Amino acid sequence: MEFSTSLAAALLAVLLYVAVLRRWHRSSSSKPPPGPAGLPLVGSLPFLDPELHTYFARLAATHGPLFSIRLGTKLGIVVSSPALAREVLKDHDPIFANRDVPSAARVIAYGGADIVWNPNGPTWRMLRRVCVREMLGPASLDAVYGLRRQEVRSTIHHLHSHAGTPIDVGAQMFLTVMNVITNMLWGGTVEGEERSWVGKEFRRLVAEITELLGRPNVSDFFPVLARFDLQGVETQMGVLLERFDRIFEPIIDRRRKVGEGGAKDFLEYMLRMEKEGGDSKTPFTMTHVKALLMDMVVGGTETTSNTVEWALAEMMQKPETLRRAREELDQAVGKDNIVEESHISNLPYLGAVIKEVLRLHPALPLLVPHCPSSPCPVGGYTIPEGSRVFVNVWAIHRDPSLWEDPLEFKPERFLDSTNKWDFSGNDFNYFPFGSGRRICAGISMAERMVGYSLASLLHSFEWKLAEGTKLDLEEKFGIVLKKAKPLVAIPTPRLPNPDLYS
Repeated sequence: MEFSTSLAAALLAVLLYVAVLRRWHRSSSSKPPPGPAGLPLVGSLPFLDPELHTYFARLAATHGPLFSIRLGTKLGIVVSSPALAREVLKDHDPIFANRDVPSAARVIAYGGADIVWNPNGPTWRMLRRVCVREMLGPASLDAVYGLRRQEVRSTIHHLHSHAGTPIDVGAQMFLTVMNVITNMLWGGTVEGEERSWVGKEFRRLVAEITELLGRPNVSDFFPVLARFDLQGVETQMGVLLERFDRIFEPIIDRRRKVGEGGAKDFLEYMLRMEKEGGDSKTPFTMTHVKALLMDMVVGGTETTSNTVEWALAEMMQKPETLRRAREELDQAVGKDNIVEESHISNLPYLGAVIKEVLRLHPALPLLVPHCPSSPCPVGGYTIPEGSRVFVNVWAIHRDPSLWEDPLEFKPERFLDSTNKWDFSGNDFNYFPFGSGRRICAGISMAERMVGYSLASLLHSFEWKLAEGTKLDLEEKFGIVLKKAKPLVAIPTPRLPNPDLYS
């Protein structure tokens, strides 16, 4: 009897212990991640550093790789480790595959009708399918290699005609990429002086748009105040949208008049879709046409040109990498020939340079913020529905526990045959283009343009700084990561035959 009483008491104690543990686990796991306390009402807004990627990295060193930060009435969640990034972008991808659309983005993206800001669902899937199949897929890109070649060769000719004079590398590459993209979008619809004007106007617009998108905005931190647009950000973005429309609308009208017998480019395809109305489940409207044009122009220009600029700057800072890349080019291409895109697969060291640049300077250091559609457990905590989730890929790529000498520019690390580094987003130690269903749609385009452009610049010219100037590798944060000071360098022809610059 005494034994059975003791056994019952022991079993009761175990059951009580399990119940307490379960209750404690539920209460702890239902909480959002810890983070800086902040101030009443405004949270951590007064302490925000404009260089958000480095500010979040410093906070992660104190609060851990998963922390929350109150920004007005909005809750931000910052992820800074591969394991946690995997949970957000892969394990719970359907939940996190949405966006908390900033007020400025809602204006410039025609109400969020584009690929970047559209919520996960049938419309977003249709838009992405259209872009990848008709413009950004391998087959589509192969078909327009001639356009890329024409623009890159035109750039080489332009630089040759300005040999010995300082060149703003980023600005030049922006115009090259812009001409490629607009040619792919609407072909020969814009020609001559108008084409040159459109390219320059787009560059001014894109710079202003990315600056506004990266600017902290009271409307986003206190949505109840959004109607007042206290900082005038939405008003300024509306003016930029009108300027875009003044470029888009004549091009669209001209293409409509040409009809389906005109050029078979992306705009012609979209106008045909718009005329047919899409399908029964996902209508395709003129708003979608303009929003996708905006995506291509804004999303594909600065990101690509900045990467080329960063690559040349890092290699000039470390001449041994420049020498090795040139030796590889001379062996694969020769000095009596010009670079073709077909050479790129035979340039493994140049490929390693590009991967290393994107490790140190990912185009979007915090990716595009994600937004959970329902509460979701991550890392033992609950990420609340509607919070703004930042994945600090910049910090992960510089984590000393993951990378040897993480701050040093070492392309050789990507030549290690034991690691098959790529841009697929499957390895959460290295995912410069994101991962999951919201991974960048333009990876193939970026790979081709960056590789071909950089190879052509290195093969055709020696590069040096103007006398009395110093190389600066300081970053400037925005939705797109830029060099704080543009790379201005002097090209000197290195090929013996002047005809190779024609």
